[in-house]
Amino acid sequence: MIVADQSETIAFLSRPETFGVGEVRRIDTHASCVFLAGPKAYKLKRAVLFPYLDFSTLERRRKFCIAEVAINRRTAPQIYERVAAITREKSGLALDGAGAPVDYLVVMNRFDEAGLFDRLSETGALTDELMLALADEIAGFHDAAERRFDFGGFPAMVEVIAGNGESLARHAGAAFEEQAISELISRSQAAAARNGAVLDARKRGGFVRRCHGDLHLRNICLYEGRPLLFDAIEFSDPIACIDVLYDLAFLLMDLEHRGLRRLGNLVFNRYVARGKDGPAQLPGLAALPLFLSCRAAVRAHVGADAALAQSHEAAKARLFAESRRYLDLAARLIAPPPARLVAIGGLSGTGKSTLARALAGEIGPAPGALVLRSDTIRKRIWGAEEFTPLPEEAYAEPMTKRVYGAIREQAETALAAGHAVIADAVHARAEERQALQSLAAKLSVPFAGLWLEASPATLEHRIRDRGRDASDATVEVLRRQMALPLGEISWRRIDTAGGFDAALAGVRDAIGAP
Repeated sequence: MIVADQSETIAFLSRPETFGVGEVRRIDTHASCVFLAGPKAYKLKRAVLFPYLDFSTLERRRKFCIAEVAINRRTAPQIYERVAAITREKSGLALDGAGAPVDYLVVMNRFDEAGLFDRLSETGALTDELMLALADEIAGFHDAAERRFDFGGFPAMVEVIAGNGESLARHAGAAFEEQAISELISRSQAAAARNGAVLDARKRGGFVRRCHGDLHLRNICLYEGRPLLFDAIEFSDPIACIDVLYDLAFLLMDLEHRGLRRLGNLVFNRYVARGKDGPAQLPGLAALPLFLSCRAAVRAHVGADAALAQSHEAAKARLFAESRRYLDLAARLIAPPPARLVAIGGLSGTGKSTLARALAGEIGPAPGALVLRSDTIRKRIWGAEEFTPLPEEAYAEPMTKRVYGAIREQAETALAAGHAVIADAVHARAEERQALQSLAAKLSVPFAGLWLEASPATLEHRIRDRGRDASDATVEVLRRQMALPLGEISWRRIDTAGGFDAALAGVRDAIGAP
């Protein structure tokens, strides 16, 4: 893997006097050495050659240093500053001297490492608000990203799977069992074949773009109160020019690996709801288990590669153990549970959206169910932002029919793709409720209908106490709902007056969730 000796350069960069600071801290990965010195970080690309990465020559390292700065300025111009040369002078090595270059560095402005999202995940500091802001950041980035019709599709995923197999096999015996690798690759190939038409359709539809390529929690930081994406892939067009859902899958897989599926589900639903592509993304959910599994496999072999670069045995053992956990996760993700449809109805203030959000991460394939909320769908159709109050005509009968039609259409698309769905709406009319039951029967997926209720006084109190919310319901709207002829309600009735915990327990019991 290592094709040239950089020990002299590394020793030079490890000395505080090189940068005129009191201390230098070094961080090693499989592909780089980062030197933290004062307010700056200096990234040296290792002279390595992997099947997926080639930094083997000085010219290639120079080229990719330049590319790294340019590509990462799309999302993190505050961090990426310039490229510096390490030169050979009569007195020895120097930074940006007059002599011949011996290597190159990416020069970055440092940020508070406590704000790295992987560290925030370890301290429980990844709040719902922060993750929603991250989803907005990624959706905006993907919306603006350059479309690439020369990459992606079924052939690209075949190559990803083959590359994972080759890279994992290098560590067979030392880190991974050969049978586990073989079974994963076989199942991945089968999943790619099943979804070949979907993958190619997404390529034709413009969903393959120049993305981040390495979008896990360690490559996201909190910067001036906002999530910032950095360290995007610069060294490989095939790795960077990918399906946007494959890009997002790295983050979702990372959250799953850390036991944070609820946050992954929050990001997933916000991303689908806020991105310009919106419902057009839903057929691609058929490939999401494959995308997630491949991402876990990538982390497995990259972690094993990083383990071999460690000088301390304890660090090496820790990385090997984590790599095996990633491989186990890849095997679980490639065999997802079946789709199902859950409908949550009830008058305004019964807690439908709160319970839908809490339940979503617990059902269906990772990262949990797609939540189709009538309030946000109505805003999208109307062309308004999520928290912008709509005029009265936006709630007239024709618009309401469009909203419920969109819920059924999007639910059918997602369910047909093998994903779980929660339909969150009032569902006041018997025909609205029956339509969802009929949809589940048509697609042969399990169905659970839940009808939430509480006393009028409780509902009015909740509506008056609402904070910022997508719902425009007022007490007057609630009173009009209470006058509607609801018809026979065959869905499981759940009283939410006893509070959130009791209501969630009732919902879980009703649908057989954990």
